[in-house]
Amino acid sequence: MKSIQISLQLASSVKEFVSIVQKYAFDIDLRCDRYVVDAKSILGIFSLDLSKPINVEIHSEDCAELLKELKPFQV
Repeated sequence: MKSIQISLQLASSVKEFVSIVQKYAFDIDLRCDRYVVDAKSILGIFSLDLSKPINVEIHSEDCAELLKELKPFQV
C-alpha cells in the first residue's frame, strides 16, 4: 500500500481527481481524521472536510502511473 497527501479544495478538483482514479482497477481510499471513503465516490469525497489535506491510500504496489497523474493534487 502506498500513501500520499493531497488537497481537493475546489469542486472542479474533486471531479478531475475522481475521473483519474476511476481508470484504475485497484482500491483507492481517502482518509481524513477518522473517516475513510472510496476515492472513486464523488459523494463520499464531498462528505469529507476538504479544507485540510487528505490522505490517499492506494492498495497496490504497481501504481507509478497513478502517482504521476496525482502530482498536481499533492501537498
